[in-house]
Amino acid sequence: MIGRQVLTIKKAITLQELEQIMQKNWDKEQYGHFVIGKPTKASIEEYILLPATRRFLIIVYPRAAGGLFSKENKVILSTADSPEGAKIAIAEYFPTRGPLTKVLQTKSVLSSEKERKGPAEEALQAYTAHMREILDKQGLLK
Repeated sequence: MIGRQVLTIKKAITLQELEQIMQKNWDKEQYGHFVIGKPTKASIEEYILLPATRRFLIIVYPRAAGGLFSKENKVILSTADSPEGAKIAIAEYFPTRGPLTKVLQTKSVLSSEKERKGPAEEALQAYTAHMREILDKQGLLK
């Protein structure tokens, strides 16, 4: 399970430029619709949001080269908690008292991991392949 894909591109682009490229080229029938927004209320910035599963969605965002950690221009696709998934995660990690409740909590966390490593990862891989095609078609893929 990777949970994050990085596509290196030739030039820096903004989130709005990436959205415009996707508006023109994204196969909405096969890959669904997307929106710009914050995955949860606690998120610091906005991303392009794509559906994955009930608990997870895929966020897409560009990063310009520069600084200590970003040596190349890129588009990043990553799994993230959906708003519903964030609520579930908070409830799962809230301390409990009884042993039965702890067992149920652990089971729920494990099923969340299966969802993230299974269907959410499959969605990430499919979106990444389509995004790679789009960026290549636009002459942006490095």
